[in-house]
Amino acid sequence: MHKAVIFDLGRVLVNFDFQRGYQAMEEFCPHAAREIPRRLANSDLVARFETGLIEPREFVAEMSAMLELDMDYDHFCGIWSSIFTDTLVPESMLAGLAARYRLLLLSNTNAIHFEGLRVSHPMLRHFHDLVLSYEVKAMKPQPEIFQAAIARAGCRPDECFYTDDIPAFVAAARNLGIDAVQFESAAQLQGELKTRGIRWQ
Repeated sequence: MHKAVIFDLGRVLVNFDFQRGYQAMEEFCPHAAREIPRRLANSDLVARFETGLIEPREFVAEMSAMLELDMDYDHFCGIWSSIFTDTLVPESMLAGLAARYRLLLLSNTNAIHFEGLRVSHPMLRHFHDLVLSYEVKAMKPQPEIFQAAIARAGCRPDECFYTDDIPAFVAAARNLGIDAVQFESAAQLQGELKTRGIRWQ
């Protein structure tokens, strides 16, 4: 019997495209959009931000120096959060699950992205608790972030259902006893829920 349903965020609830942000930044720095992710890949800056080791304004300052960006903090935040696009799961499904189970969000994210998402995607209000990497100071696939989710679910790992688009993160959850499946589509997810007797209608 499942008591908690746990969702990943990016490419499960909400789609995203980093290229949108890189293309917008291109106008404010001397680097082409295709070069920006290469520069970021050579740094641990994003990882430090997503594990809460640096504050948003410090992150923006370091990113601006790295990319030679010429823009203010608020403008950067708008561009940094412009990556999010369409929703992938119906809000009615989240509302139905929240009425029957403990509904949690488990995400590798950062303060700027998540605060932007709170405004642009009010569907997040249905979640009873949020397990965010920058708050718990751990990122998937580290076991600590999954253990935090289990603790906040308030039940055994096998009583938690979890879906994530990244196979390695699904495997990490399963290693801790969580019933986890890879997300492919809303229809596929609904099928996985139905086979387990998890209801949202």
